[in-house]
Amino acid sequence: MIIMSTKDSAEQIYNAVGGESNINYLTHCVTRLRFRLKDESKVDDAKVKNIAGVMGVNHQNGQYQVIIGNAVSDYYNAVVKLGDFPTDEDASATTANADTKSGNLFDQFANFISSCMSPLIPALIGGGMIKVILILLTTVGWMSDKSQTYTLLSVFGDAPFYFLPIELAITSAKYFKVNTILAVTVAGIMIHPNFTALVTAAKPVHLMGLPVTLATYSSSVIPILMVVWAMKYIEIGIDKVCPASLKSILKPLLEILIVGILALIVIGPIGTYAGKGLSWLILLIQKHAGWLAMALMAAFMPLIVMTGMHWAFSSIFLIASVATPDSLILPAMLAANIAQGAASLAVAVKTKNKQTREVASAASISALLAGVTEPALYGVTLKYRKPLYAAMISGGITGLFMGIVNLKAYAFAVPSVIALPQFIYNGAPKNIVYAVIVAVVSAILSFTLTLILGFNEDAPEAAKDNAQPATTATTSMANIDGGAKDTKKVFAPVAGELINIESVSDPTFAQKMMGDGAAIIPTDDHLYAPFDGTVETVFPTKHAIGLKSKDGVELLIHVGIDTVDLKGAHFTAHVNQGATVKQGDLLLDADLDAIKADGYDTTTMLVVTNTKDFVDVVPNEVTTVDKNAVALYVI
Repeated sequence: MIIMSTKDSAEQIYNAVGGESNINYLTHCVTRLRFRLKDESKVDDAKVKNIAGVMGVNHQNGQYQVIIGNAVSDYYNAVVKLGDFPTDEDASATTANADTKSGNLFDQFANFISSCMSPLIPALIGGGMIKVILILLTTVGWMSDKSQTYTLLSVFGDAPFYFLPIELAITSAKYFKVNTILAVTVAGIMIHPNFTALVTAAKPVHLMGLPVTLATYSSSVIPILMVVWAMKYIEIGIDKVCPASLKSILKPLLEILIVGILALIVIGPIGTYAGKGLSWLILLIQKHAGWLAMALMAAFMPLIVMTGMHWAFSSIFLIASVATPDSLILPAMLAANIAQGAASLAVAVKTKNKQTREVASAASISALLAGVTEPALYGVTLKYRKPLYAAMISGGITGLFMGIVNLKAYAFAVPSVIALPQFIYNGAPKNIVYAVIVAVVSAILSFTLTLILGFNEDAPEAAKDNAQPATTATTSMANIDGGAKDTKKVFAPVAGELINIESVSDPTFAQKMMGDGAAIIPTDDHLYAPFDGTVETVFPTKHAIGLKSKDGVELLIHVGIDTVDLKGAHFTAHVNQGATVKQGDLLLDADLDAIKADGYDTTTMLVVTNTKDFVDVVPNEVTTVDKNAVALYVI
């Protein structure tokens, strides 16, 4: 009966998404079917949601995701039998192409740029902050810009930007699946000192009689991306004509020669002109509608951060010209970051709840001093809504001012109080004054508006129990950590910051479609068993594991968001399905730095998938945990 029900539901899902003719390919993760469809607009979300067994749907990263739950593999197997289309066995070969073809042209361009630029952001931020420090030290007279120390530190700060073609050759080669070292070699040709010297000499240059455009490619973005894109097709052509017995010798020789010549004579110059054109367009928009663009960007920056598009936008504007001061993205982030931090600080001041105060205080420090707003956004302002409105209003008002005075950032760093020197420029002494005004006004306005608007702070999550009167719930929670009867403890599987599951960026988990629980922003690569029990499921991609405790708690540990797309990369499982584990046993390793470098959120969800079997699932009130700390109480 269950099998027939699954088969029937799978057939309804298959038909609802448009059948074989509308499916590019299908894969699945631990909870959902992940379709890449030719046309998502053909699908009626409401109809899909009403199918038995479907918990919800989600549109994300070019995928149409049908949320099923623990039985997803049964549904997947049933759907696969209904048509002839690529599945997860061969999806890896088509994922890149599907990504580049999904969405409108801007989405495709932004996804491509973001994929290539995101891994570079840490280096660019690090180099930018060094330049900010140098600006500050020379401005206050603590260091001479003629000293050797200044010269060498300038090299540290400039290196990530100067060698952008090399860095982008690596990331774009992975994106287009071409030989990484050969791509780096071509990038090296484009910024080789001897070629740069010819450009500086400004005399006509010819390569085998062909004219070479004298363009400087250091710190450029578009030329190398276009070169590696062309390299993809050149590799395919060489593979077709090159004899297998000579391929190891001829392929690298031909590839370097052909791509190198095209890079200097055709593709590189086109990329240079494209970059200049984009720069001209951006400057035109800023010249004629900068005040409006800045106000909108600063106001809606929190929503842009929620989608992760802030780095894509930064990358697009970085493409225009690395040397050109930024008068949109970074100034907008200054107003928005300060506003988020001030709103969180106001919540910390006004709240009477100790846990909320701790979370809001830490979030405000993160936003104000480091420019990292995700803790404030997901843990405070978005949660209580009105502080988010206050921050957005503040950002819009200060953004209008920035647009009028044409505030500019002269170094690439995440805007914050500490990074304010990025707005210092001797040629525009008032620029830093305007930046300080923006920071101060944004902070005061956001803080004041949050206090005026207030926020509807419900009873603490730990004291909430919809099935019991408030007094009963409060009493039971007061004794829960002391070992209340029938309370099950779920220890943290990984060290990190414990947050409410509602604040994670994946709506499937945030809306508790799979069950109640909590989430951890991990700081450790090792994940341990949260209780004594058995391993029910180890997903093939190792990013998720299902456990069942001896007292009946079924727990899903899901490492990261959309990390199923990594197909097991950066994960190492130490247990198999059916294994018996004790609390503290090592379950799996996750290389957090590598996962983040690939552009994925590492937030780890702890979901009690059989929540309905219990009265309540209550997160601990602490903000930081390790494997010896309780993360959840299951009552």
